[in-house]
Amino acid sequence: MAAASGRMSELCVPARIFTSYRQRMRNNWSMQATQAPLGLRERKKIKTRQAIRRAAFRLIEENGYAATTVEQIADAAEVSPSTFFRYFPSKESLMLADDLDPLILAALKEQPAELSPAQAFRRAYQGVMAQLPADQLEFEGARQRLMFSIPELKAAMYDEYYRTVRVAAEAIAHRIGRAPDDFEVRVFAGALTGAMMAAYDSAPKTADTIYRALDFIDAGLPLA
Repeated sequence: MAAASGRMSELCVPARIFTSYRQRMRNNWSMQATQAPLGLRERKKIKTRQAIRRAAFRLIEENGYAATTVEQIADAAEVSPSTFFRYFPSKESLMLADDLDPLILAALKEQPAELSPAQAFRRAYQGVMAQLPADQLEFEGARQRLMFSIPELKAAMYDEYYRTVRVAAEAIAHRIGRAPDDFEVRVFAGALTGAMMAAYDSAPKTADTIYRALDFIDAGLPLA
């Protein structure tokens, strides 16, 4: 993905949380739920997880998804296959794991109440993308390219779509004071998630593509 453009003042994310965004991304925050300083054991786990994923992406880009085995990935990351499975239940899950989700959801909670749900998601996404380190941007770009180009992952991506709809519905419901299983909330979450997936499938896989999709939803999906 490409880094988001725009001035910090336009993001509507309080300055006090920008530092924590940077630190969470460097620490691969999806592995922890608190902002407490990480100990040596946790840091080693994070480094191992990152090494496994980066080795996998490199091998898959070089040799193809089907031709890349867990054993090859483990060897390239200098870990054992059993260590691989302690971090990822399958090669598929390694590809689908999204480290940005907790960051975007945290940023969403900070958005002003007067923003529409689509606007709030856009600002949250933009704020997170603007603060990603360059290596994480490159990593996410590679992950998106691979996910949308590997036929074997298509079915798994649809399963991930339903998980994302559920997470989005919960976030939206919390924001507007409604139940996550409300019909309208679920439909909106599905439209939001589906729009971003459809846009990514047929347009450049950049942050600007996401912004365009969210702006289109917020405008009421006008076709004429």
